Amino acid sequence: MKITAASEADFDTVRSITQQTIKAVYPHYYPKGAVDFFLAHHSDENIMRDIRNGDVFLLYTDTNEVAGTVTTEKNEINRLFVLTEYQGQGFGGALLRFAEERIAENYDRAELSVSLPAKAIYLKKGYVFKEYCAIRTENGDYLCFDNMEKPMLK
Repeated sequence: MKITAASEADFDTVRSITQQTIKAVYPHYYPKGAVDFFLAHHSDENIMRDIRNGDVFLLYTDTNEVAGTVTTEKNEINRLFVLTEYQGQGFGGALLRFAEERIAENYDRAELSVSLPAKAIYLKKGYVFKEYCAIRTENGDYLCFDNMEKPMLK
């Protein structure tokens, strides 16, 4: 497997991974209003801005297929998604380690907002609860998530 920086030419790939994963996983955990909020939060404009800032990365399998993406901005891990057909194979862990190594170069802790389906994974990886958050979405549904953090070792 390899992880490389995404270029503007990779926009559609990053967008597709993000939307496919949200649409496949999140409806099992969140009401429609929250899923729609997630999709809007990871808008085309936000993805392209992050690509242009050099903050977006793609993970390729050994057979050179794109399996996932992660975005790091300062000491925050954002938009870590692995396509459902590649989940449970260590790709998410590889993206997380990559993001943590990148953050550890300049910061003493990593932070992230954790969706309900990912919370157990991050707890196993050493992240600790920082605060509970809830956002009321347009149609009255709530998007609930935790902010978590982990000290970075240098």
